[in-house]
Amino acid sequence: MLRGFKTTLGRLALAGLLAGGLLSSSAWAAEITLHGATQFDDKHAFNRTLLKFEELVKQYYGKPIDFVLHRNRELGLEKDYFAYMSQGISVDYAIVAPSHMSTFSKKAPLMDMPFLFRDLEHWNKVLDGDALQPIADDVAQAADVMLIGYAGGGTRNLIVNKPVTTMEDLKGLPIRVMGAPIQTRIFDAITAAPTVIAYSEVYTAIQTGVIDAAENEAAGIEQMKFYEVGPEISLTQHAITVRPIAFSGKTFRRLPEDLQAAIVKAGKEAGAHGRKIESSEDEAKLRRMESEGKLKTHPFGDRAKLLELAEPVKRDYAKELGAEKVLETVNAIK
Repeated sequence: MLRGFKTTLGRLALAGLLAGGLLSSSAWAAEITLHGATQFDDKHAFNRTLLKFEELVKQYYGKPIDFVLHRNRELGLEKDYFAYMSQGISVDYAIVAPSHMSTFSKKAPLMDMPFLFRDLEHWNKVLDGDALQPIADDVAQAADVMLIGYAGGGTRNLIVNKPVTTMEDLKGLPIRVMGAPIQTRIFDAITAAPTVIAYSEVYTAIQTGVIDAAENEAAGIEQMKFYEVGPEISLTQHAITVRPIAFSGKTFRRLPEDLQAAIVKAGKEAGAHGRKIESSEDEAKLRRMESEGKLKTHPFGDRAKLLELAEPVKRDYAKELGAEKVLETVNAIK
């Protein structure tokens, strides 16, 4: 957002200096301030990613510019940030989950689809390339918000009250899934028995036997203490999070061209930085909790079968979203 002049001189004094030729108009150009937003504090990977973005923009732009990062839900939640960026008010940049873009872009939720990525290497190659560009184009057209980089990296596994290592163990497993229909469809396809339960009720639901399992990444397992009721972690690696760095199109078009170039370059690099942070910390958290005796991890021996069973559902879902070519491109990356 463009702000006014920062000076202790009054407007008349400034006008007089300019008229007298003592100051050039360029020396008093309007200062630029960009506002970011996050739900977390600076320990979180998202904050550290956005601070890296700020650092890189300043480095590549090379001119005075101010950044204000609004932390700890000061400006609401991610869905609010995305709406603000779309309107060109309050928030200029933020990290936003694809699910919060779905009101504007039908294709965006594909980025959160289970089994979209074979493993972390495949995930990184997809996000380093342009396979998701058609989705970014759709978001830009529908919401006027640019996806300038891709952070994320939390790997989601099963949280179970008993070891699950084979398809036979998985068959009919009562498991909590998120409310998006694709989640139920995928877990049905891999022979589990999915049910939608509020996130806040998962702990009690496992504890009381309503379900035997849930699914989450290491940060969620730790924060919610799911290991107390589901200490057996089955390494299905069924999802790896994609968390785009989003930037308001309306703000972007008001900025100088050299700053626009700096933002685009910094966004891509900050996204890669964020992926490295979150993916490494996710694995480290899981290892630490296991070393502390809070949980035990189990490789899932039939993961190739999971991918096979999920593929038809993925194709149907991509067709519904009008994103078949995106899925084909992602699948083709080796």
